[in-house]
Amino acid sequence: MAGQARGISRADSNRQIVPPETPDRFPGLLAASAMGVYLLLLVGATTALSDAASACAAWPACGDGLSLPSTATGYVALGHRAAAATVGVLVVATAGLAWLRGTGRRVRLALTAATVLYPAQAALGAWVATGAVLPAGPSIAPAGLLPADLSSTLHLVTGVTIFGALVAALAWELESRTGDPDDAPTGPVEADLPDEAPPRPDLPDDPVELFVAKLRAYVSLTKPRLMWLLCLVAAAAMALAGGPGFTARTVAATLGGGVLAIGASGTFNHVLERDVDRKMERTSDRPLATDVVPVRNAVAFGGLLTVASVALFASVNLLAAALGLVAILFYSVVYTLLLKPNTVQNTVLGGAAGALPALIGWAAVTGEVGLGGLALATVIFLWTPAHFYNLALAYRDDYARGGFPMMPVVRGETATRKHILWYFGATLAAAGGMAALARLDALYAVTSVAFGAAFLWAVVRLHYEQTEAAALRSFHASNAYLGAVLLAVLVDAVAI
Repeated sequence: MAGQARGISRADSNRQIVPPETPDRFPGLLAASAMGVYLLLLVGATTALSDAASACAAWPACGDGLSLPSTATGYVALGHRAAAATVGVLVVATAGLAWLRGTGRRVRLALTAATVLYPAQAALGAWVATGAVLPAGPSIAPAGLLPADLSSTLHLVTGVTIFGALVAALAWELESRTGDPDDAPTGPVEADLPDEAPPRPDLPDDPVELFVAKLRAYVSLTKPRLMWLLCLVAAAAMALAGGPGFTARTVAATLGGGVLAIGASGTFNHVLERDVDRKMERTSDRPLATDVVPVRNAVAFGGLLTVASVALFASVNLLAAALGLVAILFYSVVYTLLLKPNTVQNTVLGGAAGALPALIGWAAVTGEVGLGGLALATVIFLWTPAHFYNLALAYRDDYARGGFPMMPVVRGETATRKHILWYFGATLAAAGGMAALARLDALYAVTSVAFGAAFLWAVVRLHYEQTEAAALRSFHASNAYLGAVLLAVLVDAVAI
């Protein structure tokens, strides 16, 4: 990896150069401030705090504004306010330290903005607690409506803005400490593949062993490792939608159709990329690359999966079937043939393929594309670059040999690591907005913050270590974050 070869990073002219291997505590303080604000944002957006605020409808304490709560839920509200004060001190201290250390101008401006907005956020919180408490329970009807209370909406937007400013400051600080502005390649991306493909593997002579090998090859075509997460997306959307359409039959048919759709998309992807797959190290052992499965068989297999998938979706409703077919065509044709080989934004735009299961799940239950499905789809869409850019870093050389214009190949590793942080922040902000829209509960808040913090830690370590192992660690942390958050959505939505 190019990052391993660089000894130290370049920094602003008014700062000392810090070796990437020995990070100081300032980026950690920035990360802690960001996650502290996010904790407040998530807890404030859930039904748990709305219930608690009604038991402590005064400020800064309860009763006459100076009394202790009389109920356990009142102590939850008071605890949130104490946490807000603590996080506020942390944000101010971080901004002060940035100015004392003479950090980069962008970092100081972002932290100053967060510091200025924080009192406004606290005032909005006091107003919501004392006069604008939202009722508990779901606020997303099948048609989907924004929260009616403007002060609560402003409270959420201000919190997201503060969180965004802190994430931006962290991204710029890490870029100045660990980045190399000269690591971006120059010139067009051109394939540099070997002339000869690897030899075809020997298949077993025993009929039973041959059948098992062929069966494994066909299963491999369907990309089964993608199925659990994408099906979890659809399941979470169905649970969020709820209502009379959320039945066992609908869930089974939708998830079954989803598994088949993912299998069809993966199969067509293998067919269309087989020539490049043969010569890339990471993909040279795929079934079509090694001729274990004939191309015509794979095409027929993908077509059969497509028909079966659309039929299952259609047994639920026609909108789900149409969206399912769009998902297959988008991944197989738009992403594989148009986006992936031609634009550096392939990962960003390709995130629509992963977001479509959220719309399918919502449509399966409600018969329409509602705000809740769009909210979850937005989370998945923004998460995809934060997730996949890690893999692009780990396999940068292989993608370069294949001629694919992935972010680290075209823009360099420094820009890619910065974009991972940008999209991480955007993902968490969207997840906070979804919590407010869906009125999710405390489990969702705790899960999102805990796994979000673990994801952020892996991303920060990636900036300093700049190794394949660090990129893969961040990749797996992103998987763990989304899987845990989706499970929390399922549990909270069903419980509500």
